[in-house]
Amino acid sequence: MTPEIGHFALALACVFAFTQGIFPIFGASRRDMRLMQAAPALALGQLAGLVIAAAALVHAAVTNDFSVLNIAENSSSLKPLLYKITGTWGNHEGSILLWCLILGLCGGAVAVFGRNLPTGLRARVIGVLGLTAAGFELFALLTSDPFTRIWPAPLQGQGMNPLLQDPGLAFHPPILYCGYVGFAVPFAFAVAALLEGRIDAAWGRWVRPWALVSWCFLTGGIALGSWWAYYELGWGGYWFWDPVENASLLPWLAGTALVHSAIVVEKREALKVWTVLLAIGTFSLSLSGTFLVRSGILNSVHSFAEDPGRGVFILALLGLVIGGSLILFVWRAPAMAPSGLFAPVSREGMLVVNNILLCAMCAVVLTGTVFPLFAELVGAKISVGEPFFNSTVFPLAIPLMLAMAVGPTLSWKRAELMPAFARLWWAALIAAAVGLTIAIGWHRILPALAFMAAAWIIAGSAAELAERTLLFRAPLAQSWARAKGLRLATWGSAMAHAGLGVTVAGIAGMALQSQAIVAVKPGQVTHLAGYDWTLDKISTVQGPNYVARIATVTVAHDGHVVAVLHPGRRSFPLEQQTTNDTSIRTNFLFDLYSAMGDESGGKVVLRLHFNPLAPWIWLGALVMAGGGGLSLVDRRRVRVGAPARAHVPAVPA
Repeated sequence: MTPEIGHFALALACVFAFTQGIFPIFGASRRDMRLMQAAPALALGQLAGLVIAAAALVHAAVTNDFSVLNIAENSSSLKPLLYKITGTWGNHEGSILLWCLILGLCGGAVAVFGRNLPTGLRARVIGVLGLTAAGFELFALLTSDPFTRIWPAPLQGQGMNPLLQDPGLAFHPPILYCGYVGFAVPFAFAVAALLEGRIDAAWGRWVRPWALVSWCFLTGGIALGSWWAYYELGWGGYWFWDPVENASLLPWLAGTALVHSAIVVEKREALKVWTVLLAIGTFSLSLSGTFLVRSGILNSVHSFAEDPGRGVFILALLGLVIGGSLILFVWRAPAMAPSGLFAPVSREGMLVVNNILLCAMCAVVLTGTVFPLFAELVGAKISVGEPFFNSTVFPLAIPLMLAMAVGPTLSWKRAELMPAFARLWWAALIAAAVGLTIAIGWHRILPALAFMAAAWIIAGSAAELAERTLLFRAPLAQSWARAKGLRLATWGSAMAHAGLGVTVAGIAGMALQSQAIVAVKPGQVTHLAGYDWTLDKISTVQGPNYVARIATVTVAHDGHVVAVLHPGRRSFPLEQQTTNDTSIRTNFLFDLYSAMGDESGGKVVLRLHFNPLAPWIWLGALVMAGGGGLSLVDRRRVRVGAPARAHVPAVPA
């Protein structure tokens, strides 16, 4: 009975979503206060239906209700409880339900936290979110129903993909989807502004917190997925330019540009049309990634379903959402003339450079991802891999990182470059010293340049704070008082920029890694990066739903044991799959990394790595997301609906 309740709740949520999408927008166009004020209640009603539906699916998984096709295909009674719960979104149908739930949460969040928004704008935003949610809920009901019954019910399920039975990937989809779907709110604000025909500084102030919270979640989700790939797949890497990895990188790049562009709208009432287009484009890239993954046209380890029928439905939904919003943009945008002027050399100008470079990188990654698909239509087989992306993205990243340190030191509207560079002289000196040290010690030019860029960004962020607090130019007590008086958004911005520098340093360190793939017997020693890696023994361990072969590897340096690693391979009899279980010992300066391969003739294949600064990749992402979160709790941003600079007149359509 519970699955039927879940199905009914999903259908009811779809009805609420359509009602939420039609009545408030119609009421806003007619200035009918009753219809506009009904929007929050309809959004919360839709959210309640989706919560019930998600709870029903989790209940079916926990109680081993194998009469539900989704549970029978993706679970078993032997699976640990945690993965029974998280497994509900580790498949196509469940992930679509999760997508709908988060989209419902977005509408509910605007209903609850957007009480200070103008009634008409709030009604239109909630209405756009309702129409978007209705499309995905209809998709779930018609093509991806998670509550489909089968009869007779099997006694045992087929089990979950073993690669997904991992804590990192268990929580990766919800965090990533909060980023993907969260950009629906800036999208809704953009469409609502186009419908209303007005954008002003207050609009930029309302949009930026929603874009920022989505960006923080997307940053965390990408980092968590990268970390999972690093320790679970056993390949020794963190990013493989996989099409689905690219699908998450695209909205992150566009979303980063959106967050910075919204600052210009808020501060100077410039770039309004561009910011609206970015809001539409960021969410469109999130939807496009969904289409590429779920249509089956991309071959990826991440792909959920290969169903052309589902792909056609998503393509039609994509056309309605993206096409409709772009048509509205073409119709309304010419009336939204820019009112804020600024010189090319200014903080606004540097943010424009930031946007151009980020969007150029986005275009390059998008081209490399989809070009093989178009080439295949004309009979050509083209593979676009790591060399293409590295050679095209990195040249764009270098000027972007140069601008990151310079931009915050410039004043608004008009500035000069020489005083800015004068304030950054010691940051440039540190960057040059770091790069020279790496070039001389490792004889590697590209990693040296990357380390220079990382040091430049981190030192530049510190220089900005030093300039604002008059550090070393005023008494320490005065500098401390100024530091305490700085806005949290200022600290958050510097923290996020420094976090990117930490990540870049980690990536540069991985370029200096040492690795070896060896076939050894117990007792044999392998020498790598100044360490002695000894295979001691291989043992068998019985798990709850798997059998594991575990190797014991002792790592010593100058005769002293520094780590004992236990890489292994897990065999899942029910799923008939084998996964790697890597073993990593870190001190946050380097990783001692080992993975186990096949066994043959008394020997076992071991993949051994010495990875300098590898943990910094994910530490930097954590710092970036933390910086965004710090900006969100700024006292001037807690009330996301509070009007800003209300005296500035809006631009009519």
